[in-house]
Amino acid sequence: MAQHVKILGILHIIYSGLVLLIGIVVLVVMGGIAGFIGVSGNADSQVATPILGLIGFGVFIFFVVLALPGIIGGFGLMQFKPWARILVIVLSAFELISVPFGTALGIYGFWVLLSRETEVLFQPRTPVYPVMPQP
Repeated sequence: MAQHVKILGILHIIYSGLVLLIGIVVLVVMGGIAGFIGVSGNADSQVATPILGLIGFGVFIFFVVLALPGIIGGFGLMQFKPWARILVIVLSAFELISVPFGTALGIYGFWVLLSRETEVLFQPRTPVYPVMPQP
């Protein structure tokens, strides 16, 4: 099951990276549109240019906020951090809405992270100290 946890972490990083990429594309496209409109020199373009830039930046921030928990949770899963297990379980519930890839990732996330074998991997381990011989 440890291999499945690492694969799930990698998949979350990739999926969230694609969401972040969509945000970057929206920012560039909206900035480009604002630039083209600003060049026209029309009086209305002076009003529309900052609005389009602001909308593009707002959508970009929205996608960044959506992507960051998945990237952070993916790296945490790869290091078997207990907080990452909880975070990715919550993210898996939200990903079920995103048909088809998010749904598949959410179902896989539930299957991996809610199994008994995986719970043991995320239990805190107590350090074992060697017993020193008495003089």
